Amino acid sequence: MSTAPDSPIAAPDIAGGALRPAGGPRATAPVLGVLTALSFSHLLNDAMQSLIPSIYPILKNALHLDFVHVGLIGLTNQLTASVLQPFVGLYTDRRPQPFSLAVGMSFTLAGLVLLSFADSLALVLAAVAFVGVGSSVFHPEASRIAHVASGGRLGFAQSLFQVGGNAGSAFGPLLAAVIVVSRGQSSIIWFSLLALAGIVILTGIGRWYRSNLAAVKAAKSAAIRHHQTLQLTRGRVIFSLAILVALIFSKYFYLASMSSYYTFFLIERFGLSVKSAQLHLFGFLFAVAAGTLLGGPVGDRIGRKSVIWASILGVAPFALALPYANLFWTGILTAIIGLILASAFSAILVYAQELVPGRVGMIAGLFFGLAFGLGGIGSAALGALADRTSIRFVFQVCSYLPLIGLLTWLLPNLERPGRTPI
Repeated sequence: MSTAPDSPIAAPDIAGGALRPAGGPRATAPVLGVLTALSFSHLLNDAMQSLIPSIYPILKNALHLDFVHVGLIGLTNQLTASVLQPFVGLYTDRRPQPFSLAVGMSFTLAGLVLLSFADSLALVLAAVAFVGVGSSVFHPEASRIAHVASGGRLGFAQSLFQVGGNAGSAFGPLLAAVIVVSRGQSSIIWFSLLALAGIVILTGIGRWYRSNLAAVKAAKSAAIRHHQTLQLTRGRVIFSLAILVALIFSKYFYLASMSSYYTFFLIERFGLSVKSAQLHLFGFLFAVAAGTLLGGPVGDRIGRKSVIWASILGVAPFALALPYANLFWTGILTAIIGLILASAFSAILVYAQELVPGRVGMIAGLFFGLAFGLGGIGSAALGALADRTSIRFVFQVCSYLPLIGLLTWLLPNLERPGRTPI
């Protein structure tokens, strides 16, 4: 764990994006100890989150559920993980709470313990709601601290933070296949050890953040000065945010089809076992993690709008081919889709934070909340559609979603003339 420096408190200059000592010269080095700890905490958080869709087949058989009930579980988890996020971010933009991350992880711990012995749909819904509340606190606050510790490399910091989450999302199904499938629902309680580890790490991050609270006020002033140079009207900002929301819709509805129903698609179409299907899901989610790591640094260099273009619209030809491919090419195509599509979120988030300066936590909460909420709505809607038609039809419909990426053309260019992205 990196500790606060003995020199004057570092303040992030959002205009140039650098972490600099107050009153001192500009510096460009990210606080890697803090960013790495945040990324690892994100890995723990999202591994526990991804455990829930990974055990859908187990819960479906054990509790005699249909696809609508499976979708309801996903909806409950994702909505509780989304609705509170912008409010948490807005509140802590004004009144920072350094130890809120550890408190949020405690909710996740309670949810996992309850889920390990839940014997009814009602208890399962309560358990996944607790896990969702934990994430609703974690994401906006952790994203804010990553912003503070970025050293000006905002895309890099968000990508490093995000890649931990995506790695956790990949390892969740793998751990579920190894532990829960073979040992049963009660073995979920072992995942509470991950929550306990997260509480310890996040308490240390809270101490570092508390020692750097003066940086938050300085960041807001610098961000507002930078925003004034862009000369964007309020209407243009709102319109641009609406486009970003549409792009998030495209990305996360498609990801909902993969994270919630890819295993069912493989089982129905190719006759795979639950364990084999989960291993294929791990491959897709691992590609998502790799793509996330690439998106932010590339956006720092070539511009976030360019990354958004490539990451969403660039998926379209592969997504359109996926429902008709054989098993071998299905694995190849899903890996390519995961790699390209995942690079979008870090670029979208930093782009939105540049549009609305001084509201890092609120914007992070809004967009993480939208990601979770749209994923939950997508899970429920696609589950209902699958009951009425088929899983394969669901994948055929979702293959057209990346075409929404054409809206990126309407976004303004936030890089100032003559300015090289950091």
